[in-house]
Amino acid sequence: MTIARSERLLALLQTLRRYRQPVSGAKLAADTGVSLRTLYRDIASLQAQGAPIEGEAGLGYVLRPGFMLPPMMFSEEEIEALVLGSRWVAKTADPRLAAGAVDALAKIAVVLPPGLKEELDTSTLLVGAPRRQEDKTDLGLIRKAIRAEHVLELVYEDEKGAFTTRKVWPFALGFFDNVRVMVAWCELRQDFRHFRTDRMAAVVPMGKRYPRRRPVLLKEWREAQGIPVQP
Repeated sequence: MTIARSERLLALLQTLRRYRQPVSGAKLAADTGVSLRTLYRDIASLQAQGAPIEGEAGLGYVLRPGFMLPPMMFSEEEIEALVLGSRWVAKTADPRLAAGAVDALAKIAVVLPPGLKEELDTSTLLVGAPRRQEDKTDLGLIRKAIRAEHVLELVYEDEKGAFTTRKVWPFALGFFDNVRVMVAWCELRQDFRHFRTDRMAAVVPMGKRYPRRRPVLLKEWREAQGIPVQP
């Protein structure tokens, strides 16, 4: 099946957005299913149209941050992914994050052409209500501390019912069907720890930044867990 040139160029932009570091022309050609010669020609076309793609043959290419694609260019699969993801967040996240998911989808709907807007409104991908433990703390407070890279003091109950006070450096928050988990560096244990939000008896913001950067902590935690780092 022949793909329209406009769709091919859009696919190339989407592929470039997945990579944070320069990626070779051969890899991009393989990812997008075109010849290397066509890939170089498409790169040149996008650059001529103003796309901030840096690099050259033999060195690799990277799309500078900040370049936005028009939302009306979403494919049907991307629309379904947005709807499914937003519905999942709306049912599983804390109230403020759930409201954010609904509002974000509404903003996208405004700029979609009629055909795609109908796909969004009539999506049949459904999310069931999760069975989960109730949080004992404000997840918005935790998310704020993660964004600001601020220390939190926890009063935490372990699986045996014992309470301890910890100072932690939060850097991730995991949402699962039956529980939510904050990932942090624990000053008491001098190691990464996972804290269930339904076992947090108290959470107090310390109002100070922890000494390491959140992306560094996240990278080290992924390596310790054996989780592949995305390109």
